[in-house]
Amino acid sequence: MAEQKHFSVIRPTIDTPYHIDFDWWKEHDNNWRVFLFSCLCPEHQSTFQDHSIETKIDWVDPYTAEIREVDGLQTTLINHCVKEPGFLTANTAMVDAIFRVFLSNGNHPMSPLELSDKIGKSADTILRTISGLQVYKGIRPNK
Repeated sequence: MAEQKHFSVIRPTIDTPYHIDFDWWKEHDNNWRVFLFSCLCPEHQSTFQDHSIETKIDWVDPYTAEIREVDGLQTTLINHCVKEPGFLTANTAMVDAIFRVFLSNGNHPMSPLELSDKIGKSADTILRTISGLQVYKGIRPNK
């Protein structure tokens, strides 16, 4: 007799860490790069407007001095545009605000409780939004 596999469904809590799963997003949304482009500051939108948003750039790791080829759009967004005034405002829609918080902290995992402090929404509301069946902008529980 074959062994039955039992699946465990662990319900996330306000302490469950989440992050942007870029691999999931790339597989499930063909417009993910268009959305990232829309998050760029005006200076970099004009820079990338004349180039493919698929552009790779050489990036120097500030800690190891190692040079790596990285995604230019993502790297520019995370290392420059997130620091610009107006990147995250009180009027930013909640899912977009959560996404932008992850970008601004280098996509380090954060719980709904931690996100609540950053965007001014209740942790329970954030949890209900990002823990449902629909995955928004690749925001998923950290593995």
